[in-house]
Amino acid sequence: MRITRIDFEGQPGNYATAVRRRLSDWIEVTILTPDAPNGREHSVAADCEEDIRSMADFLQYHLEGNQKNRAKINAYCNELRKLSDC
Repeated sequence: MRITRIDFEGQPGNYATAVRRRLSDWIEVTILTPDAPNGREHSVAADCEEDIRSMADFLQYHLEGNQKNRAKINAYCNELRKLSDC
């Protein structure tokens, strides 16, 4: 089994999708929020724990608000690792 896509939902109207295509070295993350309805696209190195942790922090901030919540950041990080080489 191989996981290729994960959808995230934060506060109402805030969504994200993380996708890793076969043979790609990158995880493509698209974040949709009311202020960016067409989405913000980000590429994360699939083999870099630091990039994955940074994207988890970014996702938590944009999907759930500006309060840093270490437990939720860790949860996002754990989900992104399912697509990674880490």
